[in-house]
Amino acid sequence: MADYGHELLFGTFITPIAAQAERVVELAQLTDDLGLDLVTVQDHPYQQAFLDTWTLLSVIAAKTARVRVMPNVVSLPLRPPAILAKSAASLDVLSNGRVELGLGAGPFLEPIAAMGGPKRTVGQNIGALEEGIEIIRAMWRPQDGAVRVDGEHYRVWGAKPGPAPAHEIGIWVGAVKKRMLGVTGRLADGWSVSSPYAGPEELPAKNRLIDRAAEDAGREPSAIRRLYNISGTFDGSGAEFLQGPPAVWAEQLAELSVTDGMSVFILASDDPTTIRRFAAEVVPAVRELVAQERSSAAYGRERSAGTGATEASPETDRPSSRGERGLGALPTPDDGIRLSGERVWDESDRPEGPAPEPGRTYTAHEQASGRHLVDVHDHLRAELSQLRGLIDQVAAGSVGIGEARSQINTMTMRQNNWTLGTYCETYCRIVTTHHTLEDQAMFPQLRRADPRLKPVIDRLEEEHHVIHDVLERVDAALVALVSGSGGIEQLRDTVDLLTDTLLSHLSYEERELVEPLARLGFS
Repeated sequence: MADYGHELLFGTFITPIAAQAERVVELAQLTDDLGLDLVTVQDHPYQQAFLDTWTLLSVIAAKTARVRVMPNVVSLPLRPPAILAKSAASLDVLSNGRVELGLGAGPFLEPIAAMGGPKRTVGQNIGALEEGIEIIRAMWRPQDGAVRVDGEHYRVWGAKPGPAPAHEIGIWVGAVKKRMLGVTGRLADGWSVSSPYAGPEELPAKNRLIDRAAEDAGREPSAIRRLYNISGTFDGSGAEFLQGPPAVWAEQLAELSVTDGMSVFILASDDPTTIRRFAAEVVPAVRELVAQERSSAAYGRERSAGTGATEASPETDRPSSRGERGLGALPTPDDGIRLSGERVWDESDRPEGPAPEPGRTYTAHEQASGRHLVDVHDHLRAELSQLRGLIDQVAAGSVGIGEARSQINTMTMRQNNWTLGTYCETYCRIVTTHHTLEDQAMFPQLRRADPRLKPVIDRLEEEHHVIHDVLERVDAALVALVSGSGGIEQLRDTVDLLTDTLLSHLSYEERELVEPLARLGFS
């Protein structure tokens, strides 16, 4: 897939709990105060514990200044499209153009019927949605005269349209399955989907269905925005989607932007602390990473990427002062410990970049990229430690071999694929986000900005290829273990080699790139 180039938007998905109505509005105000773009609310009128969505959005719009409001998504069978169009346009006028409209076909048939809604099948509701979109758009165009839509499910004949909305309201269709994805591609301005119903690994196939439907209808696939409702925790190890520190969130969401075209991320959370961290730590980092990628001239996809210790590498005898001069991020030194007797490269011939300028200081903004690089590397080091611990458990018989393979496949043993701008091929990667991404954005920029860095960057790229090969050897050893053709010591040996190569590489990378990232303005 591809980056469709859309503006990035971020927002919240707030539960409209009637018993906590004041708090719900306060969370919307917090969303506005934090500078996020959207407040969205689910629409399930048959849920007795929930406030009415449209009434709530009207109050939110009145009590906020700039944030957009959107139902995520409207249960169309319970909201006649001509009336819904008038409601949306009216609120858009009253809020100075801050309304977006999410539409759903209404999959919960019995509760809809219990509320007095039409008794339809799921397929009939999808047909009604298509007719509803036509009616809504017509109602927003007073200049076209009376609305006449004679459909199977709706007959609007001679209705007077208006008012016109204050801005061109986007229609976002909530879709998971094939037919609804086709409707999205043909008729919608945007696609809305939630990660529990479509994990990251499912997005490429669903995007292809939308794109194909758009092309068949004579539309450009880029005409459809892509919205992803997400949830997660900042307390996890990072071994699962959005289960780790903010740097991991930023990396994963930015990856979805440039590989799957997702450009709107809506956080489903009623916790103000989580919302604040999302706005302060995740959102700016995602914007920064995607901006770096988009500023590159090209995308690329290429292959890149215990116990006994040996003597320290000659490299560790060199001063580790590069990048320590007021940069806000201290490169992690190579401790020189090697677990494997095999050497995949000669560390003594690694080139060095230019020395830092004496007395140079760096602003907090300049320090950001180097600090992010070290944070992500620290996460990779932690994952490696987790992998080694798992192998020890298997060896001790405390974890079944089959279970171990499943867990290893959820890990993300890969290089930071953003701040360096080149990617190791992902292996042992989260099953739910299984796809490979490689990039050549940052390295070309660094080469152009300071030609003296070329030998270092060339060497880093070479090491990415080596790391990729080592990761393949780890997986091959794991397959052999599970199939019974290999043993735990074979796997341990390959992970020892991975430990040596990856930790050495991360330290070298930080030593050489933290300072240039700040000095050259990659922040």
